[in-house]
Amino acid sequence: MKSLLEYVAARATGDLVSWKNQVAAAEKFNSTLADVEAIMLEGGWLPARYQRNRDMLNISQQLQLFRSTVVVIGCGGLGGYVIEQLARLGVGRIVAVDADVFEEHNLNRQLLSSPRLLGHSKALAAKARVNEINPAVTLVAVEKYFDRQNGPELVAGSQVVVDAVDNVATRKILDAVCREADIPLVHGAIAGWYGQVSTQFPGDTVMEKLYGQADDSPGMEKQLGNPSFTPGAAASFQVAEVCKILVVEGEVLRHRKLHLDLLAMETAEVSF
Repeated sequence: MKSLLEYVAARATGDLVSWKNQVAAAEKFNSTLADVEAIMLEGGWLPARYQRNRDMLNISQQLQLFRSTVVVIGCGGLGGYVIEQLARLGVGRIVAVDADVFEEHNLNRQLLSSPRLLGHSKALAAKARVNEINPAVTLVAVEKYFDRQNGPELVAGSQVVVDAVDNVATRKILDAVCREADIPLVHGAIAGWYGQVSTQFPGDTVMEKLYGQADDSPGMEKQLGNPSFTPGAAASFQVAEVCKILVVEGEVLRHRKLHLDLLAMETAEVSF
């Protein structure tokens, strides 16, 4: 691929390669946009779309993001924002798992929803959205409910799993599957003005401490509702956790839960 790198280098501005030239390289060398992006990053060239990442992430870390797979369980309120931010960040492969279709009550908060998509698959909407905002990212849409049988296969090969589900029963299954697979799990939950985020690494029991005594009834969001802003706030914290895990930077919310109170505009931390 030396000639591809030479092609890129001849058209770069400093170490930045524009989207236009990335597309042109893919067409000229009969490659996918994902393959071109990988070759560029491996050669030390930064896709210009990520130039505002560079003061916090170096090219090596951007490459690490691109080589990573993140599984997102749920493409609704939390999941839609998580997927959007992961794709814009440059995570190379996202597996989006959700068997649901959009309903009218989703329209107030779910980023991927629109009146046009009522009755349409949430997972397929996630795929279409990622193809639109960052076609170099591969999104695998899985139109299935996450359960004990398919869980191990769905998370296999991933570096991080993101909890964007809305019920305790599925969270307990997700907890068990991730612990057995030795994969970090970034948890998020929302209800009304409130949210919480935590990260569980292999060997930890954070989810058990949070939900071990809870029954399998619908989550608190069914009682407190969800406005448009709470999912976006909690999802941003989740994506920050994912980024830190993948690039091995900073401190994650391990053995602690961050509670968000958007009514009082306060955060509180609980250690486990």
